Formats: sequence, structure tokens, C-alpha cells
Amino acid sequence: MRAIIFRKNGGPEVLEYVTDFPEPQIADDEALVEVKACALNHLDIWVRQGMPALKLPLPHISGCDTSGVIAKLGKACKQRTIGEAVVVFPGISCGECAFCESGRDNLCNTYQILGEHAHGSLAQFVKVKERNLFPKPKNLSFEETAAFPLTFLTAWHMLKTHANIKEGQSVLVLGAGSGIGVAAIQIAKLLGAKTIIAAVSSQEKLGKVTNLGATTSLLLNPEKPGFYKEILKATGGAGVDVIFEHVGPATMKDSIRSLKKGGIIVTCGATTGPEAAVDLRYFFTREIRLQGSIMGTYEEFKTILDYVNQGKLKPVIDCVFPLDQTRQAQEKMLSRNFFGKIVVKP
Repeated sequence: MRAIIFRKNGGPEVLEYVTDFPEPQIADDEALVEVKACALNHLDIWVRQGMPALKLPLPHISGCDTSGVIAKLGKACKQRTIGEAVVVFPGISCGECAFCESGRDNLCNTYQILGEHAHGSLAQFVKVKERNLFPKPKNLSFEETAAFPLTFLTAWHMLKTHANIKEGQSVLVLGAGSGIGVAAIQIAKLLGAKTIIAAVSSQEKLGKVTNLGATTSLLLNPEKPGFYKEILKATGGAGVDVIFEHVGPATMKDSIRSLKKGGIIVTCGATTGPEAAVDLRYFFTREIRLQGSIMGTYEEFKTILDYVNQGKLKPVIDCVFPLDQTRQAQEKMLSRNFFGKIVVKP
């Protein structure tokens, strides 16, 4: 099959387009999906660059956000049908450990993400468990369908499950023009946030985040210290209740200083690096919280899918690349010169 692989970790130059990669062989409880679209995430870049704790057999295929059509079904599969258009839930859990049994399957002892720990969907075909397949939303194209699973699920888990946004609260979304930022603005609005401050890095993104529901849009360089002053100015000195963080050390110090007493920072990423220095005095004198978050649960995905089907949440696509131009697609993601999701079509 056609696929994008890398045989060693490194920059975009290690990506190879091949036409003879072995087609996945499915187990009885698995389906083979013909990929129609795969949306990129920063996770694809981190996996390609290499992570100390991630030991992958190489060559590897990344890509976790998938829409497609079922090409084959294992003998034990009874819920889906061959030829059905589907969207893939990208989390892989055992279903048996204490975390899975309590509904917190994203903390499963053997938790994996499609495209990170197992071959993903930057390819002609991908194999997944049947339980990970859901009917494709009829109101979305294949490209749009691929553009919502990971980012909207992660943002929901951060803002609803961890931050538990209440009606009338204020939220700061950093990197608001990214795929996950676009999701966070919409979800914060859906949950009833009164003030949604969207921080973007370019002038042309200001109007776009306002159209999505941001009440205030700010042009901020997240890597330039001192942006907390702009946040305090925008909130009359009060700060915000919730900060949606995924940038990392470049923004953490200012994020802490932008927070109200009793507020919470929820973070799901570290785009600018893995280690951030924090002043602990802010935490105990202001009773603020820093909460980590990874993906979301199977049941949360059902909730997100329901909102997508109702048209209450909608992915935003910046551009679409053919599979053999995945390197250029990842380079565009690294440039930050995009709004929403970048999608690859096999």
C-alpha cells in the first residue's frame, strides 16, 4: 500500500513516501479502513522527532485522526459493515484494568494512541478495533471528519472534565489559531463561558477566532515574556478563571500570572519544550491549580460526536495536501502559518 514512513527519528526530511508498504493484517475483532483523510497533529511531529519514553519499531507510520471506509472486517465484528463510512476514535485501551472499568480509559495501564504507539493513518489503509469505529457524521466531508477527533476530544476533556467551566466564567485560549485552539474556543462557548480571550500570533487570525466565538482576540507572541499584562488589561486586572495551555515553557510563567485566585491552568502539550520553571508561591498564596490532561475517554468521544452531528461543534480546515506531500504539510504546521487543521488525503 501507499504510506508515509520514517526509518529513523529526525526532521521532516526523514519522511518517505512509499508505494509497497505491507497492507495491515487484521485480527478477528479488527477492521481494515481505507483512509479517505488524515488530519495532522503536533503528536505526529513529536513521534517523528522521537520521544525518550517512546520506543517504536521502525519504520513507523504516524497519523491518528482518521476518516475512511471499511474495507474488511474480522470474523468477530458484528456492529459495523463493509463499505460503511466511519470516523476513528484514536485511543486504544485494554478495557479490563481499574482505570478502564471506572470509565477513565485514557489512563489505561496499556493506553496507546493510533499513530503514536501503533501504525497510523498516513497511509492507504489502517487497522483498528471495531469498537473504535463510529459512523461518519453526515453533515461533514471526509476531510472535515478527520479534523475533529483528537483536538475536540482533548479540548473537551480539558475544559469540561478538568476545568469544569461554569456559566459566566472567563477562559484564555493560547495558540487559539491551532486545531486544538479552534476546538477550545467553540467548546468554551458551548459550556457557557462569558469571556473567551483568544491569543493568536498573526493579524489575519484575529477576525477568524472572533467568528468562532471569542469575545476578545489578542495578537500575542507566546514566546515573548510579559503577555500577562495584556491579559490583566483585558480583564480589568482580574485575570481569568481558566487557562487553556498547550504551548509549554514559553508561556507557563505568564499563564500563571494571568490567572485569577482559585483559577486553573489545564495543559495537554509542550510545543516549546518539556520543562517549565514555576514559582510555587503563586500556587499556595493564590490557591491556583495546574492540571495535566491527556486525550479523553471513549464516552466523552460519544458526547463530542453527538455535538458534531448536531452542528454545534465544527472543525475548521486550513488546507489539504496529497499523501506524497506530507513533508510539506508538516513543515507548514511547524511554520504556524495556518488556522485550524491541516489535512492529508491518500
